[in-house]
Amino acid sequence: MSGPRRGPKSSPLYPPLVPEKPSYDGRGLVNLAAEIELRLTGESAWTGLSERSVVPDADTYVLVLFDGLGVAQLDHPAARRLAADHAATLEAPFPTTTSVSMATVATGLPPSRHGLVGHLVWLEEHDRVVNTLKWVDLTGAPVDHDYATFLPRPNLWERLRAAGIEPVTVQFDGFDGTPFSRLVYRGARFERAWDLDDMAEATVMLASRPRRLVFTYFPSVDVAGHVTGLGTTEFSEAMAQAASLWDRIASSLPPGAVLLGTADHGLAEFPPDRKLILEKTAYPGLRYAGDSRGVQLWGDPAEMEALADRTGGVLADPAGLIGPDPTGTALARLGGKVLLPPDDVAVIPPGFDKRLACYHGGLSLAEVEIPLLIG
Repeated sequence: MSGPRRGPKSSPLYPPLVPEKPSYDGRGLVNLAAEIELRLTGESAWTGLSERSVVPDADTYVLVLFDGLGVAQLDHPAARRLAADHAATLEAPFPTTTSVSMATVATGLPPSRHGLVGHLVWLEEHDRVVNTLKWVDLTGAPVDHDYATFLPRPNLWERLRAAGIEPVTVQFDGFDGTPFSRLVYRGARFERAWDLDDMAEATVMLASRPRRLVFTYFPSVDVAGHVTGLGTTEFSEAMAQAASLWDRIASSLPPGAVLLGTADHGLAEFPPDRKLILEKTAYPGLRYAGDSRGVQLWGDPAEMEALADRTGGVLADPAGLIGPDPTGTALARLGGKVLLPPDDVAVIPPGFDKRLACYHGGLSLAEVEIPLLIG
């Protein structure tokens, strides 16, 4: 597939140009997860970072994942504290969306190997498209699944535990027991936090014991961006909260622990005139899944081409974008093609959410580039 090439915004670690496909071989989120596993256990299920020296040695690691905090978001005035600790630029896996990236961290594997290949995924066993964050279909009806078996065994948490490392995740209490939490945190201790203060205090307290990986998840940047956009008071407040959380953990972390931060994807904003909302009857020969910035397609090839022409986007083979050596399970969940719209267009098929201010899931710089923060 032809198109622009992508390079890191500010990292001294990586070459000036990298292929359009996200990195899975040393510069990706999956490589950060593998690097942490390698440091703690001496082995990992995937390749670590290409420049290993960027991550200090430690007995305990704290990894804070800020949902939606792409490298582009570090330019926000409220992000100065975060930007000061921006050590390198990594790349989110494709599709650049929360469920895919969280599964990548939870398994230490790329999407091609863990099989969670989109926000909205076609699951043959349910004969429908499923929202993998909420586990509902496009009508909002719940989808009952054995969530704990969705990702391969052993996952990262289970491998760490087998090696004598305790994995703990710190989350706001509303995530406890949800289908997605049962899917991604199998084998990890779940520590509930009631507010920002509690999250910071719990993270620091848990990091005081050696041979732990503490994974703290902060969702508010992504939520504010989706709901209100990047230039709003609400987004500024979410960015300030993220910076405060980072600063409080960094300033109180006990000796022997190292603080790392990253994101699952960045955010791109689309005003109403840059959203292409597809009519239900426009392409009757197509089925849609994926994300508005990476629409997976099944059905009539001629209609796929017509839709690509209408959007100004390109059609690509999704199997070539999710990582090396995809499993049969991953391939069965992928569309025949994926539509990648231009960087300034979000495509909203029937059943997708048309209300949002920001979207992600594609391959633009704003979506792919994520920071590696070191406190």
